[in-house]
Formats: sequence, C-alpha cells, structure tokens
Amino acid sequence: MQQVSPAQLSEWIAQSSSQGQPLILDVRETWECQLASIAPTGCEVLIMPMQTVPARLHELDKKRAIACLCHHGGRSMQVATFLEHHGFENIINISGGINEWSNQVDASVPVY
Repeated sequence: MQQVSPAQLSEWIAQSSSQGQPLILDVRETWECQLASIAPTGCEVLIMPMQTVPARLHELDKKRAIACLCHHGGRSMQVATFLEHHGFENIINISGGINEWSNQVDASVPVY
C-alpha cells in the first residue's frame, strides 16, 4: 500500500492524471466533512463514509486512481486495503489525513 503525505498529493495527482481524473475518496462521516474539507485542483472528491463503502463499491472504477482520506489516516488505510483486496489497481492512502493537510498544505482547513 503506497502512502503519500498531504504535501506530496499534488505530485501524485499530476502523475495519475495521465490515466484520467484521479479521485479523493473521503471516508469520514458527513459531519466531519462539514467541519473541514479539501478540493485539490485536478481531481474529484467523493464523500463515502467508511461504513458505506462495501454497499457502494459498485460506484467506484477499479482502474481509476483513488487516494483515500480520513481524519488521521487510519480509517482511510483500512478502506484502501479493502479496495485493494477487491481488485482496485491504483490506490493510495493520504497519511495523516485532513489533520496533516491543515499542517502541511492549507492552514485555513480547520483542525478538529
């Protein structure tokens, strides 16, 4: 499982764009996304709380580049591993989650 820091994400997006628009899969709860969210240039963001991923798996393209995001990186790592086990080919985890996004990329993103 590849991990990238929030500071490295823009490079990953640029590299992955040759295969189509990458996806940030935000697996936090809806209320968390309302507190703090990101919208990096060059990718789509999809909110899919962790517990809904198995039922919504059909909504995701197995060949699309997907970066999983949560609060600190634990839930997103579990989802990324789950996706890999279900045949997804280009999955990464954003280490440190949105908390580190605020520290490394954009201090205006609230820390909670």
